Amino acid sequence: MKKLLTSLSSAVTTAGMFVNSAFALGDPSAIPGIAGGGGVDSLKAAIVTIITTVLDFILIIGVVFVIIAGIRLIVSGGDEGEKDKAKTTIFYVIAGIIVVLLARVIVTFVSHLL
Repeated sequence: MKKLLTSLSSAVTTAGMFVNSAFALGDPSAIPGIAGGGGVDSLKAAIVTIITTVLDFILIIGVVFVIIAGIRLIVSGGDEGEKDKAKTTIFYVIAGIIVVLLARVIVTFVSHLL
């Protein structure tokens, strides 16, 4: 499971670098919130948009992991070790989802303060 999470996080990081390069090569007006050099407010809006998009993506990955762990729990066939692994995975993923939701609340709160 650790190898899968490490591979997934590496893939997401690498994909993020390529997406930024792809946006840099294209038309600057095609990037929402950054085009036109609108100053600090548009930069703040762009940063908030990027952070919330990343948090949404992480939430989707978390839901997928809960579904996969649920399937592993069902398919375990009575093996206590596999059941415990699946339950632990579900517990940790739900804890992670709660942390991501709190992070999103903090980002929203701070963006409205500034």
